[in-house]
Amino acid sequence: MQKNVCVYLGEDLAAYHFGHAHPFGPHRYRAFESELRARGLDRRVRIQAPVQAGRAEVQRFHTAQYVSEVVARSRDGRGYLDAGDTPAFIGMYAAAATVVGTTLAALEQVMARTCARAFVPIAGLHHARRNRAAGFCIFNDCGVAIEALLQVYGVGRVAYVDIDAHHGDGVYYGFAADPRVIIVDFHEDGRFLYPGTGAADERGTGRGRGTKLNIPMAPNADDRAFRAAWTAAERFLDEQAPEVILLQCGADSLAGDPITHLRYSPETHRFVTERLCALAERHARGRLLAMGGGGYDPGNLASAWCTVVAELLRADAAADDGAGSQPPV
Repeated sequence: MQKNVCVYLGEDLAAYHFGHAHPFGPHRYRAFESELRARGLDRRVRIQAPVQAGRAEVQRFHTAQYVSEVVARSRDGRGYLDAGDTPAFIGMYAAAATVVGTTLAALEQVMARTCARAFVPIAGLHHARRNRAAGFCIFNDCGVAIEALLQVYGVGRVAYVDIDAHHGDGVYYGFAADPRVIIVDFHEDGRFLYPGTGAADERGTGRGRGTKLNIPMAPNADDRAFRAAWTAAERFLDEQAPEVILLQCGADSLAGDPITHLRYSPETHRFVTERLCALAERHARGRLLAMGGGGYDPGNLASAWCTVVAELLRADAAADDGAGSQPPV
């Protein structure tokens, strides 16, 4: 059986964490890998090893000055890189560059059609700005991947879809004025949750105005509320006709997460993956890369991300049967 879905696993990728006492601790990766193997999904996907990005690749999105700062702080690992969410640690440059490199390796597989679709669990670090860290994110692998699509692959329209409970501010503000980057971001209303951005009237700036869709959700919003908001979002994506789709599928939007207030179930992650796979078949030759994002309840994270992987496999099988291009909802 040909394995057309790539999943990236390995200790170098697992090394991106901030210690056992931090919400973004090592237990996150372990929970996902354990559940992936318990469900037998590891036998159905193509397991790939992590890859460390070179400095030039990281600097496609980040400033050289900021990257130099991370390199220097990586040697002693003292203090914080931001106001108190993102601690420095020894070896953090290599760990963060490995998240970037692994996302780029997955993207390369998708663009080359070596793998029809791919998933990277420790990725989707959407808060880091071009010149600074933020919200557990040292480097913004999403932003680097978008820049690679624009600069290296010559893609004209990239869709970035984010269902993490937190607004992907690093991605949004990094590309607010770029009309080539289509953003749909569902998140808990910024009046109630970090980083406090992503209001519905933030639709992009300058030439990028109208190519972004921020959808703030009320605290305690559930699967039904998400579905009600999704219809317009999918119509928007269909109209934009992206050539590649990136999905940031943070699991902190599930009920019971210790630091957020949304109440989705893994069904929302399954549904979004299904709909985006269908949209990718219609517009993007099936090209879709999913990145794990946030999620601080290990059981939620494992369930949501394995649900995404299972749906990528189902969609791949459907595409092979000629049934992958479903109509819009």
